[in-house]
Amino acid sequence: MRFSAERTGIALALLAAVGFSMKAIFVKLAYGIAPVEAITIMTLRMFFSVPVFLVVALRLHRSAPVLSRRDWVMFILLGVIGYYGSSLLDFMGLRYISAALERLILYTYPTLTVLIAWIWFKRPLKPHEWIAIALSYAGIGFAFAHDLDLAAEGGAVWLGGGLVFASSLAYALYLTGGAPMIARLGGARFTALAMTVSALGAFLHFALTESPAALFALHWKIYAFCGLMAVFSTVLPVFMLSAAIQRIGAPRTVLIGSFGPVSTIFFGWLWLDEPISLHQSAGAVLALAGVLLVSLKK
Repeated sequence: MRFSAERTGIALALLAAVGFSMKAIFVKLAYGIAPVEAITIMTLRMFFSVPVFLVVALRLHRSAPVLSRRDWVMFILLGVIGYYGSSLLDFMGLRYISAALERLILYTYPTLTVLIAWIWFKRPLKPHEWIAIALSYAGIGFAFAHDLDLAAEGGAVWLGGGLVFASSLAYALYLTGGAPMIARLGGARFTALAMTVSALGAFLHFALTESPAALFALHWKIYAFCGLMAVFSTVLPVFMLSAAIQRIGAPRTVLIGSFGPVSTIFFGWLWLDEPISLHQSAGAVLALAGVLLVSLKK
């Protein structure tokens, strides 16, 4: 049976959504093996994944226009803010909150992108966008209530939620700043270069704050989970997402991507023993409704 471009695009979008959603699961599994710093997990993720992005960047660089000094400055800024800063804050926040709550908070970046355009570029918000924002944050409130009920220390949930929200904000800033460059340079080249810059930032951070010996003295399962995260939650979904957008367009890809938080809730229950409550389910429905409303109406 031959798959049409549409069916292939739908399959790729679904696989990308599941892959991205598994990142939180792999991080939580690694944390459960032994005490390990967030920057160590992030460095291992980049160590395993950046060779692929570096090869892609070099290959595309040879057949593309030469980048200006301003382009490189933008890549450094966006790489630091986006993949490096956003990932580090996300990994830190996962110490304190469930994988399901992390994914719901992180998935608010479309509404944050709209708010940034309103504040920074003075673009007026339409009624459906205000409704979308209200739905998203009402949903997060429900999910927060779920985690607060289970937490021994409510302050830890607020700290973790704040870190992940800062991660989502950093990613929204990255998307806002990167949109013109993506349109001009292409998604694959932009992503490969931004990921490479982000990896260099992670390596420098680790070298300045941690002992190099610590990177080689971890339990083998931590390396395994970081390797799986690099392959199935970083490299493959990044390229599958781009391929899906080419085949079925961004709006339908966003729609299918809403399955990601749902799969995180399921895998968190399956592999991390995270309970699923009515509060959490209601929160997921509201948050995803808001994200879809603001994404599909663009």
